[in-house]
Amino acid sequence: MDTAEPFDRTARRAQRDRAAAGFDAHAFLKDAMIEEIVARVGDTGREFARVLDLGSHDGRLGRRLGAMAFADAGAAFAKAAGGVAADEDRLPFADASFDLVVSAGSLHGVNDLPGALVQIRRALKPGGLFVAGFVAGETLAEVRRAFLEAESELRGGVSARTMPMVDVAEAAGLLQRAGFTMPVADIDTVQVRYAGLLPALAELRGAGEANILSARRPLRRDVLMAAAERFQQGAGADGKVAVRVQMLYLAGWAPGAAAAPLNEALKQRLQ
Repeated sequence: MDTAEPFDRTARRAQRDRAAAGFDAHAFLKDAMIEEIVARVGDTGREFARVLDLGSHDGRLGRRLGAMAFADAGAAFAKAAGGVAADEDRLPFADASFDLVVSAGSLHGVNDLPGALVQIRRALKPGGLFVAGFVAGETLAEVRRAFLEAESELRGGVSARTMPMVDVAEAAGLLQRAGFTMPVADIDTVQVRYAGLLPALAELRGAGEANILSARRPLRRDVLMAAAERFQQGAGADGKVAVRVQMLYLAGWAPGAAAAPLNEALKQRLQ
């Protein structure tokens, strides 16, 4: 484990491998992102011959778009998709290999997101397109608050229990610094309702999204139970707690082609 990095790469791979067999039961956010990404690619009116599904999970996005290459940090997912096991910030592909790179529900757990974006841009042919969706912003704020309050009271300090999220306001700038032209970034906020903290945490494990922070510490049972009590204080009349999920969508072009069709379509979508 490299503690100089925010995320433990070994733990991330292991979690994704454990989640692979039952992923379909926990893929609802991935599926929502897929629908949006497919629509945005379709808005361009272009055909893309060489497509990479990056952070593929089981390859369900890539199959929708006729991908010829799949990559995932988890070996089990990579095998299921018929692709290669690789971290998104350590790509094994040559420059100018793809016309389109898409990614759904994966880039939030990358150690070097700016570096990954640079590598994605290099992997695209001139005029190639990148479209991605991943969680960001205030996602899991309710879970984070419950743990912070519980640990502060019981231990006199706090430990990181959920991963840091990309600031939505900075997202387009990340694309620009990576060399993409006409970058677009926007956010879609949804609520997912859970009967308690434990079901919410089980959902994260099932999706391969449990704590992968390099600086994580063992979770004491008394802290978990206290956090569950605080979480439940936000329950509605049905006994369920609404948890915010913010899905960030990014799109940008590798230099070399006009991007007007996509950008105009996105402007219409956001009005």
